[in-house]
Amino acid sequence: MDTDRIIYYVMIAASSLISITLHECAHGYTALRLGDPTAKESGRLTLNPIAHIDPVGLLMLIVMRIGYAKPVPVNPYRLRERKKGMLLVSLAGPATNLILALIAGRTAKALIDLVVRKNALYYAVYFLIIFTQLNIGYAVFNLLPFPPLDGSKIFASLLPDRWEAAFYRYQKYFYIVVLVLYLLGVLNVIIDPVISFLYRLIIS
Repeated sequence: MDTDRIIYYVMIAASSLISITLHECAHGYTALRLGDPTAKESGRLTLNPIAHIDPVGLLMLIVMRIGYAKPVPVNPYRLRERKKGMLLVSLAGPATNLILALIAGRTAKALIDLVVRKNALYYAVYFLIIFTQLNIGYAVFNLLPFPPLDGSKIFASLLPDRWEAAFYRYQKYFYIVVLVLYLLGVLNVIIDPVISFLYRLIIS
């Protein structure tokens, strides 16, 4: 493997670890602010990425740029307002990734015209672009309304109580739906245009 390829995968791995860590901390910190200290009690309000890594999800992020982390534990019944609280807690992770993408992307745009050769600035901009793309992808993927993704909890929190209970009761079957959609390539058809649109919006 050539040096550029090694650098690319190192940057992907570093971007993944940062993105996962801040995503999960955002969930836990939001839950804490809304009355649920479960994540804090479980030692998950930490910037140590080891606490948040799911090996398979991390590998997917590195190879496919779409993956997942070890979910931060949240007890909805300890939140001051259960449904509103779960909506905000679930939104916190993807929102954090989009904010990170915006900051990194705009910084890359501001610096890119200064790059004239493969120096430290070149690799800094290269990293920021990769970081932007990965965070957009991670946010969009997690907003899909399928368990165990954040989007499923956002969707469930908007349902009437009776429908919400039914959704959670049958959520195990939605794992199969996600797998089938992925194997058929449907997930890429759904999310790739959204990722491309957001990337152009941020970088342009």
